[in-house]
Formats: sequence, C-alpha cells, structure tokens
Amino acid sequence: MNHFQYGWLLFVAVLLAACGNYQKLMKNASPEEKFSAAKNYLQEKDFMRASSLLDDVSSYFRGTAMAEDVLFFLAESYYGQKDYYSASEYYKAYVKNYPRGKFVKESRYMIAVCYYSDSSDPRLDQSSTNKAIDAFAEYIEFYPTDRRVKDAYKCIGEMQEKLAYKGYLNAKLYFDLGIYLGNNYRSAVQTAQNVLKEYPETKYREELSFLILNSKYKEATHSTIAKRKERYSEVIDEYYNYSNEFPNGKYIGAANRILKEAKNVLK
Repeated sequence: MNHFQYGWLLFVAVLLAACGNYQKLMKNASPEEKFSAAKNYLQEKDFMRASSLLDDVSSYFRGTAMAEDVLFFLAESYYGQKDYYSASEYYKAYVKNYPRGKFVKESRYMIAVCYYSDSSDPRLDQSSTNKAIDAFAEYIEFYPTDRRVKDAYKCIGEMQEKLAYKGYLNAKLYFDLGIYLGNNYRSAVQTAQNVLKEYPETKYREELSFLILNSKYKEATHSTIAKRKERYSEVIDEYYNYSNEFPNGKYIGAANRILKEAKNVLK
C-alpha cells in the first residue's frame, strides 16, 4: 500500500468515525451534551452539524439562562453556512429578546453584515442593499465610538455606489429604448438626475452627467419643429453643465460635437 492509499484510507476512517459520533449525539446525548458538542462544531467550523444540534435543543432550553446562548450560536452557525437570510432572522430575534444581552452589540453588527453579504448584483433587486445601509446606519447610531464604525461607513459607501450604478443602468436602459413606445429620453434624464440628487458624490457622476446631455440631445433630434428651438437650447445649457464640471472628461469630445450641432441647428 502506497502513502496515498494509506492517507486516503485514514481520511475515510476519520470521516466515518466523526459521522458515527455525530449520529450518536443526535440519538442518545442529553441536551446539555448536544449543546456542548454544538459549540465544539462551531469552533471547528462544522456549521451544519452545529446548527442541527442547536435546532434540536432550542425548545428544551427555551425560557432558561441557556436560551440566549443557543439563539446567538444558531445565528452564527447559519451565517457560517452562508444562509444569510436565516442568520439575520436569528440575529434579529436575539436583539428583540435580549436587548441588553451579552451578544447584542455583535448581533446588531452581524444583522448589517448579513444584508451586506446578501446584496445582489446591481442588475437585480436591491432590497438587501437598502437594508444593509439602514442596519449599518443604526449600528453607528447605537455605537458611534465603536472600532467598527469606520468599516460600517465604508460598507455604506459601497452599497450606495451599487445603488447609484443601478440607477445609471436604469437611466441607460431608457436611453437605449429611445422613442420606442414613447419618449424614453425624458425618462432617462429624470432617472439620471434623481440618482445625482441622491448620490451627488458617486464615482459614476460623469457617466450620469453625460447621459443627461446625450439624452437631451437625442430628444431634441426627434422633436417637432415647434419644440426644436427650446430643446436644442436645453442641450447647449446641459453641455456647459457637463463641460464646466468635466473640462477634460472622457466624453468631452462627444460633448463638443453635440454642442456644435446644436448651435448649427439654432442658426
């Protein structure tokens, strides 16, 4: 038998022994023994077995001094499994039931971390992103001098950038739709303006500003004769808004071409 085969057999033997011990715990151990074993599994990062044992004893310890620990460790075990929804629910239950508990500060922070971890791609629903921002802000309000406040602000900034980018994508979608089933350029302008109003410091500020200019330009090109002068005048005003803020911006060449055409039309 070579070293690889021996090592593999040893691994299988240890795994089977561990499974056997776990099954014995679930069937025959007392609640106290199960709770102690669950804490050991948590330390070993075997979160699934920890949560199974804790779920099994939670009703037994309800109303006792141990219930607080069981609830918090359940939250920890689900977070370790990346089940952020279940973890957040257990952390929230802990805060509700033990507002002065020994793990309340950690639980408040972890509620925010769960929402942060569950935040989806900007193209998808951003409910968790908004909840993360609110939860981190609440943590800062409760513990303004805590060492993790700096990280909380950083996470809030990151989540706000994600929302700003989602807003930009929505505005860009309206722009791409053009005049399909209506004047989508106006919707693009309004959406981009709302994003800039809500997130004025966003790193997507230039993209949003040029999108407003370009949308107004495209809208003007499809305008009736009666509205053409007014809308091309808006384009010129918007050009100066963009160029004054981004005189060397990445879109300045395109912006200059838009200005030249708008002026030619007004002549």
